[in-house]
Amino acid sequence: MFSQARRIAIPLAGLVAVGLAAGTISGAAAATAPPDVVSKNAATPAEQAIQFWTPDRIKLATDYDDALDLSSKGVKGSNDAPDGPAGSVAPIGAEKARTTKSKQVNLPNTVGRVFFTLPKTDPRNPENWRYCSASSVQGKYRNLVATSAHCVYDTGKNTFYDNWIFIPSYWDGDSVWTGKAPYGIYAAKTFNAHDDFVVKEDYDYDYAFVNVYNGIKVTWEKAGGRWRWKVAGAGRLGDNVGGQGFTWNRSTKLNVFSFGYPAGEHPDGDKPFTGRTMKWCYGMTKPMPEARKYNLQEHVGFRCSFTAGASGGPLLFNYRSASRTGYLVGVNSVAWDTDGNDRYDHISSPYFNGDTYKVYKAAANRWTGDMP
Repeated sequence: MFSQARRIAIPLAGLVAVGLAAGTISGAAAATAPPDVVSKNAATPAEQAIQFWTPDRIKLATDYDDALDLSSKGVKGSNDAPDGPAGSVAPIGAEKARTTKSKQVNLPNTVGRVFFTLPKTDPRNPENWRYCSASSVQGKYRNLVATSAHCVYDTGKNTFYDNWIFIPSYWDGDSVWTGKAPYGIYAAKTFNAHDDFVVKEDYDYDYAFVNVYNGIKVTWEKAGGRWRWKVAGAGRLGDNVGGQGFTWNRSTKLNVFSFGYPAGEHPDGDKPFTGRTMKWCYGMTKPMPEARKYNLQEHVGFRCSFTAGASGGPLLFNYRSASRTGYLVGVNSVAWDTDGNDRYDHISSPYFNGDTYKVYKAAANRWTGDMP
């Protein structure tokens, strides 16, 4: 049996009735972060990054898709297992809130698209305009975005991406700047990833947390063939859309939801998604096979047919439609064709353990404030 996998966004799904204990973000501030946490300020000034993404460029940005071909025949199972006690941090607004129920799946306001340009390339070339998915997550200063590490760092060029912005609740790429970015636009200040991804390209660490500046609301107007913008302050990301909780060292078999913006093709060329609206999947995770070529030994995945563009979208445990919140337990990292029929049928995430918490804690304690 031949299996193909891609660095694309793909979702999980599943509701569980198990409650998570509300936690707090504790420990040292980012200034004393562990040495295996790589934190790097964005190279592109925030104002420049937001100005770069005009409506025309937003429309032309393509889903980030870097092919990975993996065979699952004859390989070992993954080695994911807790490396300590389970822990959790409650979603924004749910620290002391009572649980409510909803009979339908309400899409989370926290999830959106991130846009960036490939580093060490000509940013004016549309071939270098890319996007992934991401989600706001709980943090001390309500300025934190969770995504895949391959959505912030280029392992080929050994540097972080340029012109990186986050638009929560993105909808309809034709008019995103005229009322379809209702909660503002947020430019990256600091990227936080694990050293094993940055140095070793180890996909067991394909997660990242990005500190963003306070947002702005933008109105674009085109006159004389050129775009002009009007802006207003939007405040902190977490105050505007909330933030998902965070949990680690959980069971490898959890019911989860995953959300994202798939747009890419299946290996057979079929393209069922557009990337213009958010999609979701639901299911139970399980340990995925080992993929030595990419140092992938500790991934959990579930059945889902998302394609490129969903990379970085959240896997949410204990998701509640009434509050639109749950607990981040993974991010869309690799898509798999497990039965060899040229259709993606599984999505996987690195298993979130104590190493993941180290990166999260360092990022969750970083202050940003308004754009310079």
